[in-house]
Amino acid sequence: MLIYRPLFSLLLLCFIMTGTASGPDREIAERAAEIHRQVLTLDTHLDTPLMLGRDGFDIGRYNRGQRAGQVDYPRMREGGLDAAFFAVYLAQGERSPEGHKAAKENALGIFSLIHKAIEEHPETAGLALTPDDAYRLRDQGKLAIYIGLENGYPIGRDISLVQKFYDLGARYITLSHSRNNDICDSSTDPQGPENDGLSDFGREVVRKMNAIGMMVDVSHISDKAFFDVIEITSTPVIASHSNARALCDHPRNLSDDMLLALRENGGVIQVCVLSAFVKTPGPDPERDAAIQSVREKYNDFAGLSDEEMEEAREVWAAVNEKYPRELATVADLVDHIDHIAGLIGIDHVGIGTDFDGGGALDDCRDITQIGNITLELVKRGYSKSDIEKIWAGNFMRVFREAEAAGQHAPAALQGQQDF
Repeated sequence: MLIYRPLFSLLLLCFIMTGTASGPDREIAERAAEIHRQVLTLDTHLDTPLMLGRDGFDIGRYNRGQRAGQVDYPRMREGGLDAAFFAVYLAQGERSPEGHKAAKENALGIFSLIHKAIEEHPETAGLALTPDDAYRLRDQGKLAIYIGLENGYPIGRDISLVQKFYDLGARYITLSHSRNNDICDSSTDPQGPENDGLSDFGREVVRKMNAIGMMVDVSHISDKAFFDVIEITSTPVIASHSNARALCDHPRNLSDDMLLALRENGGVIQVCVLSAFVKTPGPDPERDAAIQSVREKYNDFAGLSDEEMEEAREVWAAVNEKYPRELATVADLVDHIDHIAGLIGIDHVGIGTDFDGGGALDDCRDITQIGNITLELVKRGYSKSDIEKIWAGNFMRVFREAEAAGQHAPAALQGQQDF
């Protein structure tokens, strides 16, 4: 069947059409473009649902300008991306019955937006629920859209919602975000830990996810929570968008000890392009002060109404325009892949960009430029087999193991009744 990949993309456009590459450089660019076209490409973390409700944004067309975001269906085509996880993201808010109720309703609204974005473009995209769906949809010439829940906050303390979100299409849950919740401690909560890792309820959540075949995402959670998850999970875990702390000392990244534990678990870490997690930024007092002022004004984006969040995004964009960041590069990102592959093996690393959630590199600013990652991998001697594993194969292995465990779990643990 026809595989629609209007690629040969920016890799060759930059190297060949401008006439700047010849000989070995041209051959590398051609080889990289061909590999990028042939392998299944999967991005395991996009915050594009944040764009779906914004005035003027249409995922079915090529969006341009300041409010365009970084991802839409035409740009996914242009960048050669076959499949992606769209994140149902909620900032951490008030942990009360009212707060949890509002978070659940907001999450359901985002699920609805994602389903609508797929249903309105049936010729272009399809909802993906299993690993095989990505390959099937690609063979049909369609983009595969998966769903992940970023932050377990909408679950509150209602274990039945794990099954509810799975039934709506979520195939992983990032247990926490930037603040602690009832499931576990966050890696970045300014108040420090409160659960000493996973809470008792969090352990119940992990077991429930294992039982129904849902992947456990350890990005954003504290080191102690990470090791608690590794201790009790019965299936491999994912870090849907994290990097190596040895190269960029940020609590959002995984230390070498965590990476070694991830290997023993059989899991996978998906490197992200958020520059501050790729390379420690140099001092920029004016920018830092402006960013801190925005965070304080908007309570670190926690518990905001839709109107307040829209205003916060506008203010944040204005600060970035006035004080532009010095961004890391694709070469810096692939340094992380080198480190991870060298430490725990090529079978445990993939890609989850975090576009539309802060991700951007100097030479990979939106989804159209992801071929530059493949190009850098080819330059460094990674084989086609290696690159296929990085772009999809490793994650799909973990996905299949989680799915199989759910299929073989006792019926009572698959959602027929709660724990």
